[in-house]
Order: sequence, then structure tokens, then C-alpha cells
Amino acid sequence: MARLWMNFGINHAAFAYAMTTLGSAMINNIFSFYYVKLFLNKYNISEVAFHQSQVVYMVWNAVNDPLFGYLQDNSRVPCCSQRRLSILYGAPLYSLAFLIAWFPWRSYSPDDWMNGLHLTVALCAFDGMLTFVLLAQCALFAEISSQHQNRLRLIKYSQVASLIGSSSVLFCGMVSTNMENFSAFQSFTVLIAIISCICMMYTGMHSESRFDYGKISESDVQGCADQAAHKPACSFSMLKTQTWQILTNRDFQLFVTMNFFQVFMLAFLNNFTMIFTEHLIPPDALPSLAKSFMYGAGFILPQLLVLSGQSLLQSLGYYRIILYTFIFEAGMAVLMLALGPQSYYFLAFFLTINMVIIQAAFSLFGLPLADIIDVDLQKYKRSSPLSSMVFGTNALFTKPAQSLAPMIVLNIVNHFGYEELKDVAKESNQSALENLHSVMFYLVCLVPMCIAILQFLAWRPFSIRNSHTVDLKYIDT
Repeated sequence: MARLWMNFGINHAAFAYAMTTLGSAMINNIFSFYYVKLFLNKYNISEVAFHQSQVVYMVWNAVNDPLFGYLQDNSRVPCCSQRRLSILYGAPLYSLAFLIAWFPWRSYSPDDWMNGLHLTVALCAFDGMLTFVLLAQCALFAEISSQHQNRLRLIKYSQVASLIGSSSVLFCGMVSTNMENFSAFQSFTVLIAIISCICMMYTGMHSESRFDYGKISESDVQGCADQAAHKPACSFSMLKTQTWQILTNRDFQLFVTMNFFQVFMLAFLNNFTMIFTEHLIPPDALPSLAKSFMYGAGFILPQLLVLSGQSLLQSLGYYRIILYTFIFEAGMAVLMLALGPQSYYFLAFFLTINMVIIQAAFSLFGLPLADIIDVDLQKYKRSSPLSSMVFGTNALFTKPAQSLAPMIVLNIVNHFGYEELKDVAKESNQSALENLHSVMFYLVCLVPMCIAILQFLAWRPFSIRNSHTVDLKYIDT
């Protein structure tokens, strides 16, 4: 199979790895972009129930990552310990969990308790399976190769896959008229779930880690088998020791701080861009079809940006590029604030470019984490890297931002009457509506500006800056 792909100039290892990116991008982007509006505007969930669901989700979201990470790095069960098998068996459940949100359990009335339970189950089930599958894929990123060029190739293939997968938001918006035709929306999500499952299972059948037995020479097979047989059983003391070793890495601490704010910004934009656009940009300034393309561009252009920046990644390295994005984000926010809310076209451009830059930078975050894993492997002379644990521990501290962002923003806009004024098509109190729009505009400008400054301060001391200049850090197994 690999030789066949080489005849077409395609690296099979990178292609197999990227198929999970393709499948997950299709469903993750739709889920994150639509679920808040669905439960607020269509299911009419109360603010209290929304917050309760987000709190449960925040706890589960934080806890399951390090637990799954420890399980995947230390379990003797093949479906957990082997990365490709975790993806193979987890993919169908992951795609099924994606569908839970889009089919109401009954006809919801305002303040219906079932509505809150539905959101809680949808969030926790989807995130649980997302974590199980994508942690294994993240571990593969660090374990397929230790060479910077090979990792850049994985990113390149992943960005192409993500570019294709992210178009699901654009097509979903066009097919369902931005969710106005709900039955068409539901049908589209079922189709996407099936395609996504097939893509991820391809990774599960064809991808390999350099720490799998099949990648080790025959002379080492017996030694690896003996090592696996004498591998200590999972224990709390081992979990505590390994977690402490990861947490005391200063570069890991700096990365996690910066990444927390990045995840917050991604959740802020994914959950509220559609809502802010509908309120701040009138239909006569930007029709529905144009808004669909705008939303789609916010998910498609980041991949094009990363693909076009491959030479910069090789010459400047990820450290400087990520640092420059924070400066750019803060500068754009200051300019938008100066132009004011009546600059509708620039506001649409600003919202889109913010989504693009922040998502593009986030796509590079596997590189610093992979370097942190390499340092940890060498420092503690481990027989195999704690790839899943590093990614999982990172998620322990960053994933709560996915819940904090919608909770904080919804609380602010509801304080200024969003719950009563959310249907912009209805006749409303113009004074109250203008006040709400003013608050939304300041959120759009000030949140990115303040967070970019905090990220700049957190990221600047990061010390692993020149891994792109090292051709071979150590010999691949």
C-alpha cells in the first residue's frame, strides 16, 4: 500500500495520519459552531440550565484528558495502548456522539429540565470520545517521527485534510440556510457523521507509531516483549509521579498558560461569531449567503494560511510565528475599535480574520508539545514517550476554557437583555437593542486585544525556540 502511494508522490504515513484530522474536522467544526445557537435559540434552554451543563462539562472536560492520557500510555489492553487501535475502535462512537445534540429528546418548552440534561449528555459524550480518539492521534504526531521536517509534513497533510473537513461548516450553512431549515441540517449531520467515521477508521487500519513492535528490528522484538511483560501496572503513585514530572517543566507551564487563552478565544469565536454577526451587521449590508461564505472562510482559510507558510515555519520556526500572531491580533483589535461599529465590511473582515489567525496559530501547537515530549523522553530516559499524558495534562488546564468562554460571554450579553432581544427579526426596544449591540461590539474588540497581550507575555519566555534548525535530535527507533 505504501509503495502504491509513493508512486503518486504521497507519503502514506502522513496520509493515514491526516485522515483522522479530516474526519474530526468535519464534525468538530459543525459541533462547536452550531451547538450554542441551537440550544439557546431553537431549544430555548434557560441561562441557569446552560450554566449547569457547562459546569458539568468543564469538570468532565478537564478530568477525562489526563485520565485517558495515562490509560493510553500505561494500559496493557491493545485498544488503549496502541494508538491506531484507539482510533479504530473509538471512531464509530465518536461519530455517534456527534449526533446526540441535533435530535431533541422531545418538544422542549422554555425552562424544560430535559433541555439541560440533553445539553449535558451531548457535551460530555462528544468530548469524551473526541478526547479518546484525538489524544491517540496527538500521540501519533510525536511518535511517527522525531525529525522536524517529518513533523512539518504531518502538519502539511493535516492542514490539507482540515481544509477539506472545515468546508463542512460552509456546506452545512448553505444546505440548511444557516440552520433555518432544521430537517436539512439534521440530514446533513448524519451524512457527515458517516463520512467522518470512515475517514478516522482508515487511520486506525493503516497508521503506525515508531514505538509499535512492527517498527522495531527483529533483534529488539524479544526485549520489547519482555519490557511489556514487566511493565508496571497502572497505579495512582505512578500517575502522580509522571504528572508531577510533566507539570514541573517550565516550558510546559508557559505553553499551557498561553494555550488556555487560545482555547478561550477559539470557543469565544466559534460559539458567538454567528450571533454577533447577525446582530452587528444588518442584512442589507451583508446578505445571508455572504454570511455563509464568511463563516466557511473562518474555518477554511486557516489551513490555507498554514500551508502557504511552510517555508516560514522552516526558516523562522513556530515560536516566532506564534509570537507575531499575538501582536497582529492586538493591532487589528485596536484598529477595529478605532473605526467603530458602523464599519460593517471591516467588521465582517475583522471577525473572519480573527477566526483565521487564531485557528491557524492553534494548528501549530502540536509542534511545541512534541518538542516538550522529546525533552521529557530524554530527561527521564524513558523507554517510550508519555505522549498521551503530555497532551492530556495540557488539556486538563486548557479545556475548561471551552466552557468558561460561553458561560462568561452569555452572562454578559444576557445582563444587557440578549435573552429577550435575541431574535433580531422581531420588533424590539430600539434603545435596549442599541445598548446590547454596543456591548457586543466592545466584546468583539476588547476580548481579542486583552487576551493577545496576555498570550504575548506568557509565550515570550518559552525556551525551545530553534528545533526547526536541528535536522535530527535523536535517531528514530
